[in-house]
Amino acid sequence: MAKTARKFTNSSKQGLPMWVWIVLAVAVILGVVIFVPFGQTAPAETMAKEVSVEEAAKLRDSGAYMLDVREQSEWDQFHIPGATLIPLGTLPEKLDTLPKDKNIVVYCRTGRRSAEARDILLKAGFTNVTSMAGGVTDWQSKGFPVESGN
Repeated sequence: MAKTARKFTNSSKQGLPMWVWIVLAVAVILGVVIFVPFGQTAPAETMAKEVSVEEAAKLRDSGAYMLDVREQSEWDQFHIPGATLIPLGTLPEKLDTLPKDKNIVVYCRTGRRSAEARDILLKAGFTNVTSMAGGVTDWQSKGFPVESGN
């Protein structure tokens, strides 16, 4: 029993002292806590620029925000249940009303205006946004639900 206890600060033969490893571990944990956002539900990767009606229906069913960028008169004729109407011309002033923590599927009558609206949102910093190809006309012709009125 002539052996003596090793000291934590003796690093000449054993590499870094134990206290250095502890400090490094605490620094890594703090870095993760500070720089990794918790509680956000935004998707991990950017969405495709355009999706089919079928893909849009799946996104809607999983909680995506459906954004109709047509005019009020078009909306009154028919629209996707649960969607929100923000006409394309007023979209830039209403960006702060859109959720940043949800997927956004933009649609219009045939797909042209929704692509333009998608690009407005992308330029404004939204990454979880896509445009529905074919628009609500294609949505309706494929048998997906629509409703009329306000």
